[in-house]
Amino acid sequence: MEMNKIQVLYDTCHVLFSQGRLPNFQQIHYLKNLLDKIEAIDVGIDEFGFCDSPTSDAIFDGARRGLLYGQSFSEITYIHIHECDDFSIGVFCLPAGKEFPLHDHPEMTVLSKLLYGSVHVKAYDWINFDSTKEQTIGLAGKVIDEVMKAPHEPSILFPRSGGNIHSFRALTPCAILDVLSPPYCEDFGRPSTYYYDIPIPYLNGYSMLEEKPLPDDLVVHGAPYFGPSIVTLYDDYDFSDQTSDENHV
Repeated sequence: MEMNKIQVLYDTCHVLFSQGRLPNFQQIHYLKNLLDKIEAIDVGIDEFGFCDSPTSDAIFDGARRGLLYGQSFSEITYIHIHECDDFSIGVFCLPAGKEFPLHDHPEMTVLSKLLYGSVHVKAYDWINFDSTKEQTIGLAGKVIDEVMKAPHEPSILFPRSGGNIHSFRALTPCAILDVLSPPYCEDFGRPSTYYYDIPIPYLNGYSMLEEKPLPDDLVVHGAPYFGPSIVTLYDDYDFSDQTSDENHV
């Protein structure tokens, strides 16, 4: 039986990102090509929402499961697929008009695939910045300021290039599949920081970015993952046999 696309994505991420590995250029583009083949149905979402019911039936792994309707989300919603110390996989679903404000991805590599819909993306990279315990502020250059419409090739951002600080505003209902490595983690110095962007007059493409508190109106709801199940490293491991250190993962 052919392995489902999300299983292949998980397996590839596990190989490329586990134990702090840094993938090379060819490996990152291999992962990008995998994302490019994934559609909304592969993560359990029906983008069209033809029925009044919030779910419909589909065949996954030989069993019937519900599908989430892309048109039914009234708030920003995150579908958690997998997270470990090395990477996370999930989907952001946004109704038309909702915006995820300007935020960064500290020391992260991020691959994103727009599964359906249209979204305006604005992204910056730091030119120079000053960070204290109270605030981060600095000069940033704009990398992207455009409307993306599905189908659109996956985007890649790196810790210091590619548009590490970005925002997105849904023009239509849309969904974005994200792979982050490593994931956000306050304990390891990878919090999510939000920013104001202040354009610099007569210096097109550059803005001052100033850290701001977590926006009061930013609420992200959760939704269940209805895509095909994935077998992770620990699903395969037999914890009943731990007679030596060689048996520990």
